[in-house]
Amino acid sequence: QVQLVESGGGLVQAGGSLRLSCAASGRTLSSYAMGWFRQAPGKVREIVAAISRSGRRTGYGDSVKGRFTISRDDAKNTVYLQMDSLKPEDTAVYYCAAKPTYYPENYGFSPNEYDSWGQGTQVTVSS
Repeated sequence: QVQLVESGGGLVQAGGSLRLSCAASGRTLSSYAMGWFRQAPGKVREIVAAISRSGRRTGYGDSVKGRFTISRDDAKNTVYLQMDSLKPEDTAVYYCAAKPTYYPENYGFSPNEYDSWGQGTQVTVSS
């Protein structure tokens, strides 16, 4: 498994932006599709964004489409989540996760497809 560490969370006002980073160690990220998930208190963990191994394919949860952008830099073994136009309902703990896959264009939206997880970073959006 790959070890993942998220950073970049914090407190921001509604309408603001944050960029989360997920740094990997132990293995190269080029073998993995990557995902960002979030979990708010009392709610299930939900997909935010996912990116294929190649980086050419991305997918987003309905609530963040058009506002968030996932990207990856395999040379730095890091995945990013740019979050713009933040809303109070985006408040949650954000987790990055790695999905081992043979297929370069594959990614997944289910947490069950991912076998390595970071510890999470808190994002709080004030109104």
